[in-house]
Amino acid sequence: MTEVPARRSPGAPCWVSLLTRSLPVAQEFYSGLFGWEFQHGPMHFGPYVRAVLDGELVAGIGENPGGRALPVSWTTYLSTLDADHTAELVRDCGGTVAVGPLDADDEAGRMAIAMDPEGAVFGVWQPLTHLGVGVCGRPGTLGWNELVTRETTGLGKFYAAVFGFEPQRADGVDVDHLTLRLQGVPVAGVRGLGRALPRDLGAHWMTYFEVDDPDAAARRAAELGGRVLSGPEESVRGRTAVVRDPEGAVFALLRTRR
Repeated sequence: MTEVPARRSPGAPCWVSLLTRSLPVAQEFYSGLFGWEFQHGPMHFGPYVRAVLDGELVAGIGENPGGRALPVSWTTYLSTLDADHTAELVRDCGGTVAVGPLDADDEAGRMAIAMDPEGAVFGVWQPLTHLGVGVCGRPGTLGWNELVTRETTGLGKFYAAVFGFEPQRADGVDVDHLTLRLQGVPVAGVRGLGRALPRDLGAHWMTYFEVDDPDAAARRAAELGGRVLSGPEESVRGRTAVVRDPEGAVFALLRTRR
């Protein structure tokens, strides 16, 4: 679990946002699964709400503007002090900036959408009034963020150069896995799957939401119209299950190993 102050450090995952086809469908699913309530958010790119749990911000959900062929997916946003400078670093290090940098509505912050050299999409967030998640590591909130790719070495160097991560390979673990640290604090992971990387997803950032019981949460997700893709099973982080929501967005359920 990464505490909220660490998530607001430059470079750390600070926010997650879902782009979906139907906002009402997504709201019904995630409120039923995690107990989220919703507040209206900025409408710069179309209908958008911020998910709230016990009065704290936990995620954003936006509806895909009509006619645009955009993937239904969760996006991890990495914090920065200067979105424009970070966008330049992304390009210099072999990545691509697809959107922005631009100012978000209501002076919330400045943002960009980028892709790393393997095509994994992530957001860049320079906070102003919107600082990111207000709570994490509790049931129904953000638990972990992990980049899933073919191999970790090259991308570990990319994220270290752009965001200042300190990649650390786990000793004695027979998997291709890095922990990304900032000032010694683990804030994200990189997992290499080789040829087992799903072709339909490619390299991607996976959003993990904390739950008390991944087995029960996976069953509940299926009852709400989602689909369990793998697990529940034990992993290096704890007990996890990978789920696809009714609109096609993939995310993971996590009970952190304590």
